[in-house]
Amino acid sequence: MTKEKGDRILLAHGGGGRLTDELIRHYILPSFHNDTLAELADSAKLDLDSKSICFTTDSYVVKPLFFNGGDIGKLAICGTINDLAVAGSEPVGLSLSLIIEEGLEFEVLERILASISETARANRVDIVTGDIKTVEASAADKIFINTAGIGVRIDGARLGAKRIAVGDKIIINGTIGDHGMTIISQREGIKFESQLASDCAALAGLTCQLLRSTKDIKFMRDPTRGGLAATLNEISRSSGLSIEVREVDIPINPTVQAAADMLGFDILNIANEGKFVAIVSCESADACLKICRKHPLGKEASIIGEIVEAGDVPVVELVTKIGGRRIVQMPYGRELPRIC
Repeated sequence: MTKEKGDRILLAHGGGGRLTDELIRHYILPSFHNDTLAELADSAKLDLDSKSICFTTDSYVVKPLFFNGGDIGKLAICGTINDLAVAGSEPVGLSLSLIIEEGLEFEVLERILASISETARANRVDIVTGDIKTVEASAADKIFINTAGIGVRIDGARLGAKRIAVGDKIIINGTIGDHGMTIISQREGIKFESQLASDCAALAGLTCQLLRSTKDIKFMRDPTRGGLAATLNEISRSSGLSIEVREVDIPINPTVQAAADMLGFDILNIANEGKFVAIVSCESADACLKICRKHPLGKEASIIGEIVEAGDVPVVELVTKIGGRRIVQMPYGRELPRIC
């Protein structure tokens, strides 16, 4: 990139001319070099052995761009990988589209691209196509990211709400609420004795291992926006069955719980970015739990409840630590804006 153009993004960098070409060749290609991307074609050509694939897309507008445990770039890659992972597939290729606000410092862009590259490389996933657009100052809050991903479905993986049955167990691979409470505390400048950190992580390594080890995993979902409460309610509604979870068995970092209590949030509604909920048969639950706990992203995995018969309508019920019961409602709206 020529020095006379300054150290910030200009609207002209999205105009399709020389500055766009320089941006791609000096920043994008060196960050994600692979033969498919290097062709700079209008679409990527992928050779896949399987005829059964999963496809997803997502957008990321998190504020702040950098937070303890991650940043918007890492979040975009992990989030897309996780959507493919809980669908029962192994991710193979992602697209990356950047909507950049005029005035964004190249130093910030380089940090984000480096994080994306490192995360993709660590998870053996290529960035194979993408796009760049620029918008006027104040139109995009520095940078927004859109991704899409393709994954090859794992042989034998049959995930779907229709497979869920009474007696099935519910597993989560670790503590809840870490991401959402990290974002809000950092955004508001609130500090705790123990520093909060996002759980932002790519789950495909663990989910693929689980799916290849047992055929008794019936459903998976990552509890992002709306948290565990939204995910459990979605499962209950889709299966037509009720869910009973035990508060004492839900793993929660005490500092995260304290932050939620102080700020008036229900921890069950808080977003996660490195967690999955799996519905497994009763017979396979302990084996799945052991696999999770041997993996770095599943050390605090827990069986938190089970599927039960529905009454007049399917509900999610929480058995509290003191033995009481309460209905866990689907969150009405977004408790925390701009958390992913």
